Amino acid sequence: MRAGRLVTQLIIYYAVIIGGTFLLLQAYPELRSYLPVGGAQELIGATEGKSALETAASDPKVKSLGQSLGWLSVAILGALMSALPVSWMYMATRTDEEYDQSLISSILILPVVVTSIVIVVQNSLALAFALGGIAGAVRFKNSLKSSGDALYILLSVGMGLASGIGAVELAFVMAMAFNIIFLILWVSEYGERAGMKRFMTDFNPGTCPDPPAPPADPAAAVNAPPKA
Repeated sequence: MRAGRLVTQLIIYYAVIIGGTFLLLQAYPELRSYLPVGGAQELIGATEGKSALETAASDPKVKSLGQSLGWLSVAILGALMSALPVSWMYMATRTDEEYDQSLISSILILPVVVTSIVIVVQNSLALAFALGGIAGAVRFKNSLKSSGDALYILLSVGMGLASGIGAVELAFVMAMAFNIIFLILWVSEYGERAGMKRFMTDFNPGTCPDPPAPPADPAAAVNAPPKA
């Protein structure tokens, strides 16, 4: 069954990532100071007089070029790894008629792009305004087919923002919560009605009535050989 395979895949993926990260930090606790993790705690406990973004962005422990490159690489990799299971959810649940491969690419690449942008502009108001002007000059020709697709894009932006401020763990929590909720909605078929327009595939396709047979081709009927 496709749902069982998806659940197993998600459980194994998150278990390996979370378990491997936990064991790595237990063996080398000093790595925590040089990795883009812990930003969620700083966001929640932001000091008075400073914004949450300023608090999360201030990390004096990353000083050398090598440490900075390592921090950036892990942040971008974390954003990509957070988005990967989200793409699995889309591929497993989206209807064949509205399936969009370009959206899968957006789910994977957009968090990486947003992570890089946040790292560039988070300490510069001038760069933030410049980025806004550049984004305003770009026209996006491809419109989303459903509000559900917009949720995937919004989640991708959120994961990129979280990774860019050094809260990769927040990106993973966001992705896990999104996948669990979508999986529950898919399995329970919440809000389903007969004849409705579907965003997700039917979880129980065997319960649906057979589609009507296509109309016969008059030309084929004329050219058909006579019965003996």
